[in-house]
Amino acid sequence: MMKNVYLLCSIWICSIGILAANEASRSYYSTQAKTGDGVYSILRRYQLLNECNLGHFYEINNLSSSNPLLKGKDYKLPVYIYRYNGKSIRSTIDIDDMDKALRIKAYNEKLRKEGLRKMSIESSNILWVPYHEIFCMAERVNMTSTTKESANIKDYPIFGPKYRHVKVTDQKLKGHVYYVVSGHGGPDPGCDIRLNGHYLAEDEFAYDVSLRLARNLIAHGAMVELIVQDQNDGIRDERYLKHDQDERCNGAKLPLNQKRRLAQRTDYINRLSQKYKKQGLHNQKVISIHVDSHLDRHQQIDVHFLYSRGSDKGRRIATNLMNTFRSKYARYQKDRGYRGKIKESGLYVVKNTAPPAVLVELGNMQNMKDHKRILSPANRQHLANWLYEGIIK
Repeated sequence: MMKNVYLLCSIWICSIGILAANEASRSYYSTQAKTGDGVYSILRRYQLLNECNLGHFYEINNLSSSNPLLKGKDYKLPVYIYRYNGKSIRSTIDIDDMDKALRIKAYNEKLRKEGLRKMSIESSNILWVPYHEIFCMAERVNMTSTTKESANIKDYPIFGPKYRHVKVTDQKLKGHVYYVVSGHGGPDPGCDIRLNGHYLAEDEFAYDVSLRLARNLIAHGAMVELIVQDQNDGIRDERYLKHDQDERCNGAKLPLNQKRRLAQRTDYINRLSQKYKKQGLHNQKVISIHVDSHLDRHQQIDVHFLYSRGSDKGRRIATNLMNTFRSKYARYQKDRGYRGKIKESGLYVVKNTAPPAVLVELGNMQNMKDHKRILSPANRQHLANWLYEGIIK
């Protein structure tokens, strides 16, 4: 839902004209509209027809859905052209996912068989990479179904094998855009501790709850941009989540420098926000998910919420979230009480995103009682469910 630099490159020419990229850069494939062509027919021709690619086509060509295509005019397609390094697809585009690499290879081979590519990857040293394979939550392209029920099921491999198929139960959030931002990631695990011989990293638990929240929102028709993505993890039902450093933002590695890392994700959100506004989607919210860390291991905290100073919209979102959690605690833990708070904050993400933003702290990573909240996969799902209920109010 992530990607902030489109690089210039040299030109590689074939019968219909292709912009090529050297090893350190990439650019878009371009083609001419034919008689009778519309956006859907062009995307369908190149095996690109899904919601993700459709929106990006309008963005990169500076079009709205009401603009017709003009015969003979060049249009950029949501396909990147990379200079193939002669070794592998994975090393060429810097990914670890073998399944993704095989899909990209099959895509290139299919278009060659259909005459849309003249040469193979190896003979041309040119690799075509569909935009959705790197920068979206990878909906299955051209999903078809024969029943009403299956037509409402979308495929998101980012959620992992068990949870990838999402049934859209209603459209009550249609036209709403949510940016779900998992805290830390890449070279920065956030708070990390050792527990029972296991290494616990904040970013892994925040990411798991983020995925669960994103899935809930999609199930009700929302447009969701998952700003930080790990193609290998998915939603995990283990207590101890294995730590890695391969998270990406907009397909790019996460910088080690904290300010650059935060700027990377906020810049991406703000560009996406402008894109969606041009499409008439103005109802947008950002939710950033973290797990707090207190040096005092005895300090148990409840889920609390931070918003940007002076942001009335951010305060309303935070208040709705807190009230939702308070009501849930009153129902399920009657004698315990809820001590969560909302606070104004000058934190980078909530301060610098164009849409109103709230940062959520799920608990204290150092506290044994709070461990129950984040280690239990059932509790992580409850957190996502309650966040969903609060954020949509």
